[in-house]
Amino acid sequence: MHHIDVSIEKDIFSSNRRIADENATHLKKHKVRAFDLLGGIGSGKTALIEQLVPRLANKNLKASAIAGDVYGDDDFRRITSLGIPAENVNTGKECHLDAHMVEHALHHLPLDAVDILFVENVGNMVCPTDFELGAEKRIVVVSSTEGDDVVNKHPMMFRGCTIGVLNKVDLAEAVGADLERMERDMHRYNPSMKVFRTNMKTGDGVDALLDEILS
Repeated sequence: MHHIDVSIEKDIFSSNRRIADENATHLKKHKVRAFDLLGGIGSGKTALIEQLVPRLANKNLKASAIAGDVYGDDDFRRITSLGIPAENVNTGKECHLDAHMVEHALHHLPLDAVDILFVENVGNMVCPTDFELGAEKRIVVVSSTEGDDVVNKHPMMFRGCTIGVLNKVDLAEAVGADLERMERDMHRYNPSMKVFRTNMKTGDGVDALLDEILS
């Protein structure tokens, strides 16, 4: 019996990394700063974009976005209602965006007319971790309503991100979530991660977060 080694996984990841590097080069050529937004369904990724866009406008920075979802255009419609150019990407059966999907979406955006690009990934705490997209920073959003053990259950997500957002802090007491534990877990898996506590309903914490994103 013959033994055959198949390195499909390695090839997929290396191919994705190559395209991600090409995306980064393409964005840099157009002087666009791109940021990945990752997190579970309902963590507050779209709400974060809704808070950031007007703040960027106040800084004379024009935003755009790519909205990734398995199906539908709910987030896309919320984003376009902000008056910014956006592209909707449905992944079908895939639980994450990949660099190739983002590459195609970039060609539908007026990159010469924008300064900042947000790439909102599919709501998932596992699949997106291995697929870089070409952004300069990866931002993970978790909410108190997901339970204070959510960070400990998904260590790879936090190890691979630059900035952590602990959202829905106003609901922590109601759902019995220990915010201190969540932040400790973030730093346990990524000691250098900057963590920001936010309330997207009131905008609390968003100004400081934006300063860190743009730093």
